Amino acid sequence: MGRAVTVATCALNQWALDFEGNLQRISRSIDIAKRQGARYRLGPELEICGYGCSDHYYESDTLLHSFQVLAKLLESPATQDIICDVGMPVLHRNVRYNCRVIFFNKKILLIRPKIALANAGNYRELRWFTPWNKARHVEEYFLPRIIQEVTGQETVPFGDAVLATKDTCLGAEICEELWAPNSPHIEMGLDGVEIFTNSSGSHHVLRKAHTRVDLVNSATAKNGGIYILANQKGCDGDRLYYDGCAMISMNGETIAQGSQFSLNDVEVLVATLDLEDVRSYRAEISSRNLAAGKVNPYPRVKVNFALSCSDDVAVPTCMPIQWRHHSPEEEISLGPACWLWDYLRRSKQAGFLLPLSGGIDSSATACIVYSMCHQVCLAVKNGNADVLADVRKVVNDEVYVPEDPRELCKRIFTTCYMASENSSQDTCNRAKLLAEQIGSYHINLNIDAAVKAVVGIFSVVTGRTPCFSVYGGSSRENLALQNVQARIRMVLAYLFAQLTLWTRGMPGGLLVLGSANVDESLRGYLTKYDCSSADINPIGGISKTDLKNFIQYCIENFQLTALRSIMSAPPTAELEPLVDGQVAQTDEADMGMTYAELSIYGKLRKIAKAGPYSMFCKLINMWKEICTPREVASKVKHFFRMYSINRHKMTTLTPSYHAENYSPDDNRFDLRPFLYNTTWSWQFRCIDKQVNTL
Repeated sequence: MGRAVTVATCALNQWALDFEGNLQRISRSIDIAKRQGARYRLGPELEICGYGCSDHYYESDTLLHSFQVLAKLLESPATQDIICDVGMPVLHRNVRYNCRVIFFNKKILLIRPKIALANAGNYRELRWFTPWNKARHVEEYFLPRIIQEVTGQETVPFGDAVLATKDTCLGAEICEELWAPNSPHIEMGLDGVEIFTNSSGSHHVLRKAHTRVDLVNSATAKNGGIYILANQKGCDGDRLYYDGCAMISMNGETIAQGSQFSLNDVEVLVATLDLEDVRSYRAEISSRNLAAGKVNPYPRVKVNFALSCSDDVAVPTCMPIQWRHHSPEEEISLGPACWLWDYLRRSKQAGFLLPLSGGIDSSATACIVYSMCHQVCLAVKNGNADVLADVRKVVNDEVYVPEDPRELCKRIFTTCYMASENSSQDTCNRAKLLAEQIGSYHINLNIDAAVKAVVGIFSVVTGRTPCFSVYGGSSRENLALQNVQARIRMVLAYLFAQLTLWTRGMPGGLLVLGSANVDESLRGYLTKYDCSSADINPIGGISKTDLKNFIQYCIENFQLTALRSIMSAPPTAELEPLVDGQVAQTDEADMGMTYAELSIYGKLRKIAKAGPYSMFCKLINMWKEICTPREVASKVKHFFRMYSINRHKMTTLTPSYHAENYSPDDNRFDLRPFLYNTTWSWQFRCIDKQVNTL
């Protein structure tokens, strides 16, 4: 009858400009899709070159190599008898477009340019591409000779069109178009398109996955139809982790769900669906049918091929499933761990070094590395040959098979407790116990000699010796002495990262991990060029509140009992002298605000786009039960004063895993000045006027 269609989508761990590897992963996904009976295969956005090419999109080389890869795909026997939908940049009439290239049996059927470009947050597509603004319009695209020689075509359709096969009609969306208020699938569905496809380059943000799933399901709930979504996964060269979640939906229900986090470079979902279910679902939606009579038709590219078989009455079709979401704690355990693994294997380093202080932040970072080791061992156990080959390269052992996460930790993870005269025995013990439980190679050292040497140089040159405030020194002396300790720790971290494996008779160097959380970065509660300065930081986009919950998760799921005492201890930098052998300095007292307050300030500043006055207006209502307007004014002023004084630190912030939408990352997510008028005189005067009125 020709009603059961078999389609495939995938999540691929592509890498920007890795044309060789990207081609191999695309080819593998097509081969898997074909072997499972699929007649249509969808891939992620810009999968040929990798999504994160950034300003490399300006280069003609990127276009050239993308077409070279396309030629290889067109020639490949694996791409015969299956419609393939791949993503790449295309130059049309001297304008760059983010495109889908859809081909079948060595013939390009359609090049479909992206209509709505992503240009907020981490996305800058308008910098490199131009949106296609000619709705339902198709032009001739003159193919480069390298493609003409394979396809025998001189020109192909380029523009906003849909595909009409022998049994159904398919229409493409690209990533952001699903999120747009006037998504193309709305009018395509009214025009009889039954299968919608979406190729995404969507990155992980804590608690975001359900939004994407809801959008896909709602797209077909109102209008009927089949929706297929592909996404990139992994770290493709920067701060983002693309989180897979390939999916297939029909009539508002999820039919197939891909993993959000995994170490599999290629993941393919295949589903068989009944077109008559779409047609019967649409039949009783009278409002849809009335609107369909008024819609402007799309140009149709006819394809002499069917996604179904003529005799398919006995072909089983897939049934709806319940989507399984991860908790935020699971997301923290898995997302940054997968990102670290990609960074480690692709940087060709031999492991990580972490300054482990015995506090929550560095302990959370250590737990993420331990989780990464868990994921590697599990992947190898499940037969992942790619992961096994990569881990053997990392540890420089051609016959190594990782079975125990603790043993793997010992090989690739070095932790270092850097004590000073201001450090307590409690934090030393906590760091040591946690290192024992996760299996890391642990070093204890004392930095006092180095601190005294540096301060001694200053004293010889100036004839003055600074003192801590508890010994009568000024606040400037007090801060300078804390900063010396912090910066010496950074220097030692890099020294030990370069030479620790050498001392153990092992080759390679280590990546230094940072452990400043998103709230501390926002407030600037860190020393510029201290241990927050590292190669990468897996928790730099995660709040203190979420990290505490993650620590509790690790206690329960990894049985890391050492974390209990870390959880109960007040956060402290341990940079000021002890009082009677006990820590007198605490983070929240130093900052003049709590971590809970910092999270609220951060969300209002970035997500709600609130300046000082707007933040004050929102908080007098949010905190009316606990603070007077004058107290709220004081808190808001203190936050903005500290934020603006320290904003310059964001320009040198260690590249961090992006997980939170109020991140102060200065690289491209949160673009602000770093030299402010820190008095905020006009803004604060508006607040004072409102306080007096209230």
